[in-house]
Amino acid sequence: MTEQAKIQVRDFWQEAACGERLLLHSTDRQGFADQAAERYRLEPFILDFARFEQWTGKRVLEIGVGLGADHQRFVEAGARTTGIDLTPRAIELTEKRLAAFGLRSELRLGDAENLDFPRGEFDFVWSWGVLHHSPDTEKAISELFRVLKPGGVARVMIYSKYSLIGFMLWAKYGLLGMKPFTPLRTIYARHLESPGTKAYSAAEARKLFSRFDPVALKTVLSHGDLLSSGAGQRHGGLLLKVARLVWPRWFIRTFLYKRGLFMMIEARKPSA
Repeated sequence: MTEQAKIQVRDFWQEAACGERLLLHSTDRQGFADQAAERYRLEPFILDFARFEQWTGKRVLEIGVGLGADHQRFVEAGARTTGIDLTPRAIELTEKRLAAFGLRSELRLGDAENLDFPRGEFDFVWSWGVLHHSPDTEKAISELFRVLKPGGVARVMIYSKYSLIGFMLWAKYGLLGMKPFTPLRTIYARHLESPGTKAYSAAEARKLFSRFDPVALKTVLSHGDLLSSGAGQRHGGLLLKVARLVWPRWFIRTFLYKRGLFMMIEARKPSA
């Protein structure tokens, strides 16, 4: 069942790599540059969280390269980079991206649950919005822990369960679908992105990262919570267009800022 679930995840993202919908032009240097600019406009907190320039000369692993915007930044910062993705499409697009800018990195197909690297290989592991798609997220995080050096750092974004996105999906598929008692875990798994997508409470996330110390969590509002973008592969229609026009973004930013979809986690592997 796990392997079948993984195939479904791979097939979903093979159809369009994460971030590809923001690629407004052809896959040339300008197209990739414009995609990166739009990515960091929509998700500006990535820059402060990743701190790309911090990893000059360090061994960096990115799990789930997507379209490669973050990976490019690590390479440009002078990190010694490796990137993996479950899909050939993401690897091919990231290779094309780096080539357009005269950059190189070690890129390969890979499975977050079975990382093909020795213990203690990396100073830093980066994974933005990927591990919640893995059928066995707990195993993926265990693998992340294994390949980090003692004292190494992971910065990961996974989805937060009690988010505005979760509420909107429940309202559409649970309440309006006449299934109001459908659990949030089922709503996320069936309706957010790839089949089986998960979201976690803060307590559940801390349990996932219990082998790390210290662990810091921060939840931020996404452009999805604010309905401020057209990004996304599964959702559209008239109802969503109307909601974007009337959505009370000022109220959400002021009073519901802790109900964002993106949970950013910084975790350090103990030195001993």
